[in-house]
Amino acid sequence: MRTIDVSVITQNIKEMCIEANHFLSEDMEKALKLATKEENAPLGRQILEQLQKNMKIAGEDMIPICQDTGMAVIFMEIGQEVHFEGGALADAINEGVRQGYIEGYLRKSVVKDPIYRENTKDNTPAVIYYEMTLGDKVKITVAPKGFGSENMSRVFMLKPSDGIEGVKNAILTAVKEAGPNACPPMVVGVGIGGTFEKCALLAKKALTRSVNERSEIPYVRELEEEMLLKINESGIGPGGLGGSTTALAVNVNTYPTHIAGLPVAINICCHVNRHAIRVV
Repeated sequence: MRTIDVSVITQNIKEMCIEANHFLSEDMEKALKLATKEENAPLGRQILEQLQKNMKIAGEDMIPICQDTGMAVIFMEIGQEVHFEGGALADAINEGVRQGYIEGYLRKSVVKDPIYRENTKDNTPAVIYYEMTLGDKVKITVAPKGFGSENMSRVFMLKPSDGIEGVKNAILTAVKEAGPNACPPMVVGVGIGGTFEKCALLAKKALTRSVNERSEIPYVRELEEEMLLKINESGIGPGGLGGSTTALAVNVNTYPTHIAGLPVAINICCHVNRHAIRVV
């Protein structure tokens, strides 16, 4: 059994909130550079170059890469041989978010109630997901999610008879309806299977997978590649102003489901697709 004081979690999450909002992850940086080289439209290429310039300024001057610094989504993969001490884990996570957003001068965008809309002034509470794993390590993923792209996400409760073609149509429908509102070039997270809420979680988690990594399941890998091609043929392009780079990646996660259902969720993220990952 390994004991971890929750203050360690607080400190890491504080740093990760600041990191994710100021620096593009390595996989996204590479994908954006490659897209710039391959973009066919002059205006599209100019926009991609401007986005990269923005990233450079953000890192050098410690200015957020986007004014919407998001709602903090935290994935905690906890080894079952880990014991936490020093307080409640959820409190420690939220304290890390609070410190990160206040000390990092990040925009506070969370309201206490969805109807009455009073700002919490520290961007808490975070949206936290826990998963138990083997071992004595804790993998933390911090993914600040801006709502320009979040609002473009969809859930489709398809019939089993809709099959893979129905899934493809759902993905393309969500992307086309999102258009420029998701700040393309986007990353498209897709969840297939489970239940209403499980497929949405699968799609959200898919956004944190490296855009250079494809699924190990053959038909899913083929689906990712085909959807990326078709999305980029849509002509939406960088900034929604036309071009051949509408998406940088399509990441698909699957899960077993009921014989009577085929749930599909599409969680779209903008061109920064912010996420930071650490193992403690």
